[in-house]
Amino acid sequence: MTTIPDLLRKELSDHCAHYASRRVGLIWVLQKLQAHFGGYLPDEAITLAAEIVGIPEPDVEGVATFYNWLFREPVGRRIIVVCDSISCHLCGCDSIVARIQKRLGIGMGETTPDGEFTLLPVVCLGNCDKAPTMMIGDELYDCLTPDKVDEILDSIYASAKAGGR
Repeated sequence: MTTIPDLLRKELSDHCAHYASRRVGLIWVLQKLQAHFGGYLPDEAITLAAEIVGIPEPDVEGVATFYNWLFREPVGRRIIVVCDSISCHLCGCDSIVARIQKRLGIGMGETTPDGEFTLLPVVCLGNCDKAPTMMIGDELYDCLTPDKVDEILDSIYASAKAGGR
């Protein structure tokens, strides 16, 4: 089993100790472990989280697989989530997804060969009045058109080339 630095283990354990129930700190622990393991939660991270929080591994697995922003498999450096709620469907999210897939050469749930992007659906981004909507990392993009998607991706690629990752 992979170990984590003692300092990280202490930070995670101390965080959980602030709560009446250590279980309350689980999501934060999973987020920190995901960052430590390069953007996803391998099996070792689930075991570590269970150990640190003091709950059974199946409980940790349940949380890790429930939340959209916790990943059990490797993902790209940038996660693109496209809202596929009814509002976004009515406003053309299919054309947005098609443009992203064509532009990046990947399907839904896949990662680009360079490891830069992973494309995922999300049930709702809570931005229905500005549909269709997507997020790349923490940035929300709304009122999308296929051409606007091209502009966004061009801007991200230009920033990455300039060293702005």
